[in-house]
Amino acid sequence: MTHIAYLDCHSGISGDMFLAALLHAGLSFETLKSALSTLPVDGYEIAYEPFQDKGISGIQCHVTVSDEQQPHRHLSDIKTLLHASTLAPAIRERALAIFHCLAEAEAAIHNASIEDVHFHEVGAVDAIVDIVGAAIGLETLGITQLYASALPFTSGHVKAAHGLLPVPAPATLEILRRVAAPWKPCPVEGELVTPTGAALLATLARFETPFIAIEHVGYGFGQKHLPWPNCLRLCLGQVYGTNPDEEADTDWVTVLESNIDTMSGELLGGLMERLLAAGALDVSYSPLQMKKNRPATLLTVMCVPQRSDIFAQLLLRETSTLGVRIQQIQRLKAQRTQQHLNTPLGPITVKIKRLGERIISAAPEYDDCQRIAREQDMPLTDVYEVVQQAIATTLIKKTDELLSKRATSSFAQ
Repeated sequence: MTHIAYLDCHSGISGDMFLAALLHAGLSFETLKSALSTLPVDGYEIAYEPFQDKGISGIQCHVTVSDEQQPHRHLSDIKTLLHASTLAPAIRERALAIFHCLAEAEAAIHNASIEDVHFHEVGAVDAIVDIVGAAIGLETLGITQLYASALPFTSGHVKAAHGLLPVPAPATLEILRRVAAPWKPCPVEGELVTPTGAALLATLARFETPFIAIEHVGYGFGQKHLPWPNCLRLCLGQVYGTNPDEEADTDWVTVLESNIDTMSGELLGGLMERLLAAGALDVSYSPLQMKKNRPATLLTVMCVPQRSDIFAQLLLRETSTLGVRIQQIQRLKAQRTQQHLNTPLGPITVKIKRLGERIISAAPEYDDCQRIAREQDMPLTDVYEVVQQAIATTLIKKTDELLSKRATSSFAQ
């Protein structure tokens, strides 16, 4: 079953607080530890313990690094670690998206390219465990959408590899600036929102309060002692008012964008064919008005995350653009299937849109309708009418009746 989750960040967020909240909300520690063991990373121990602060019980999570000689890793090193594991593709993609978010912020702060960035603390083993562990937890608990509250804006300084830095740390501020995260004043000094916590929110969450029917609550405690319970609260449940038979699928895709003002329509048409032939999920063009009132084109390419580097290189090589913007985006998708349906005019292929087990809509295959129209000398519109009636009575009505009977049976039990 899929879930949504809401993060109450009244006391901020860090990677270990998020991991602890997932564990308290139902994530099995053995499942987490087993999945993490597939990463080619050693020199650490992960543990958790029950914890209580000001009358509230939850979990505190600890990642202890036993090997102090850990390397400063680049984004390419993180990619290698993830792809060398046996983690599910969705987990690897989600974790890589979080690290990509961190790398973009660090690159902007240091005026460097993404691949030149040394992650320093963020590349340390404890952050890798926190980020990959978060991706494992979301996948294991079936969380398809994450929401978050406003964040506490504190002051003071934090010790980092470059010395004392102002709070919020520059990387934290840059990450959350990009997604217009909401802040609220907080009277204490010190870091409550870490760069890892910021990247988790910026990559995975929407800063909204959802309509949610809460089923479980997890409390993940941090290390600081504050006037209030220093915990991240995770509320896990279902979208209020939704039908469990109508669950959508989710996945992650990479979206590449570029502004192009020096290519003709013929070249852009050929480029679309080239991109689709290379395996792009979608390619689109939108009109733009650029500096000096120049008309231009916004090129948008969607692809699976594993091929994003290939498509970025293709755009740099085969278009006039000087740069490509790259984002990892989560999709909510209806299920799409095809089925052969017997109709009064004979068998025909039907394209079906589902949400879970419920059929939302269905449409006949155009080529089949055109063939029948020719064979039986009928207007194409008449063929469509007959097939649509068969779809309504044979597919949609029967499916609705089956789900209705199942719901009635469950209620009676």
